[in-house]
Amino acid sequence: MAEVIFWEKPGCVGNGRQKAALRQAGHVLEVRDLLTAPWTAETLRPFFGARPVAQWFNAAAPRIRSGEVRPDALSEAEAMAVLLAEPLLIRRPLMQVGAEQRAGFEPDAVDAWIGLAPEGLRPDDACPRKVDPEAPA
Repeated sequence: MAEVIFWEKPGCVGNGRQKAALRQAGHVLEVRDLLTAPWTAETLRPFFGARPVAQWFNAAAPRIRSGEVRPDALSEAEAMAVLLAEPLLIRRPLMQVGAEQRAGFEPDAVDAWIGLAPEGLRPDDACPRKVDPEAPA
């Protein structure tokens, strides 16, 4: 069992499934709002580790899908400035256990890191277009 700080977009169905899978695996979650957290480059950057800049972004975000924001064309500094200005573009969830921080929900990686529910109950980091009934109105 791990104590997980879990930054989500409130109402995201995908984040709701991810939280349910973590809780089913016995983890305790401290859920925080990704969109209103007081991010700085120093607090956000560690979540991305060695990932390429393009993987820092939520590929389902409207500005990414439309091509208005092209993560693959941004430097690390430019990408960070864009993410800080518009947190909706941050790949989610962001998770922290102890000092280790991660972005996105890749079931096999989460399982290897802290353990996860059995196969078939493992959500990914996709965000369907429905509202999470667990989220506040």
